[in-house]
Amino acid sequence: MEDIIERIREELNKNIDEKTKATSQNFFKERIKCYGIKVPVVKKISKEFFKIVGSGTKPEIFDLCERLWQSGYIEESFIACNWSYFIHDKYESGDFAIFERWINKYVNNWASCDTLCNHTVGKIIEMFPENISRLKEFTKSDNRWMRRASAVSLIIPARNGKFLNDILEIADLLLLDKDDLVQKGYGWMLKAASEANQQEIFKYVIKNKKIMPRTSLRYAIEKMPKKLKAIAMEK
Repeated sequence: MEDIIERIREELNKNIDEKTKATSQNFFKERIKCYGIKVPVVKKISKEFFKIVGSGTKPEIFDLCERLWQSGYIEESFIACNWSYFIHDKYESGDFAIFERWINKYVNNWASCDTLCNHTVGKIIEMFPENISRLKEFTKSDNRWMRRASAVSLIIPARNGKFLNDILEIADLLLLDKDDLVQKGYGWMLKAASEANQQEIFKYVIKNKKIMPRTSLRYAIEKMPKKLKAIAMEK
């Protein structure tokens, strides 16, 4: 697997789309480093090369992911996220520390944050829920991406009705966060939780609506019936 990263980079360079390259930055406030490749194409490249690397050991695959993260390119981060999720059947509880380090060290935009956290981190939390205590610690970080990660890692479990009490606790910890991307993150978590626990999330929103940022509130109630939305939005 010595040259696999170089082969991936050659393939990425072959698939640069000038229109995508020209418009990618428009979706981010922070500067991103990108080749300019459509996301479905990156996913396809990721799957094709995983056919080669997937036979490696978990440490070997994590090392390759690390090299991809180190490049700073958003497309390479997506491949690292995909590969780390593809081997979720090999996860052990202690692997959470690796993913935590990636968030803290490498994540620098919402797309890389959400791709890693929705799938890789969300899955290891479902498999080893003892790590949810670490997510709660993320809420205290000075790193905005760690704080967003504390919420968006629970999106898929939330949709399935899991971890409701922990979700509400994380929402409490992030409730007055000043960062709009963190506000959107925990609002999204509450919205996902409302799919399975609508009444509980509605009660939470009503209890906190006087102090909850409007950004978070709007996200949280997005999938609720019009009547409940109207009540939540009342001044």
